[in-house]
Amino acid sequence: MSTEINAIFFIAGIGILTAVIHTVLKQSGKEEFASWATLTGFIVIMFTVVSYISDLFDKVRNVFLTH
Repeated sequence: MSTEINAIFFIAGIGILTAVIHTVLKQSGKEEFASWATLTGFIVIMFTVVSYISDLFDKVRNVFLTH
């Protein structure tokens, strides 16, 4: 598979895993830990997205600088 498809599956997997962990922790009465788990999942996804956006800008810059 291409890296774009892998990135989509990675982000979706982290989102699903975060949702499951949040639900389990909230049902067990640990709402503060559930909030921290959600925040952690969000941060991981944001770092991943920022990395891909940085790669995109580098590729665009290379296209305009080489021609």
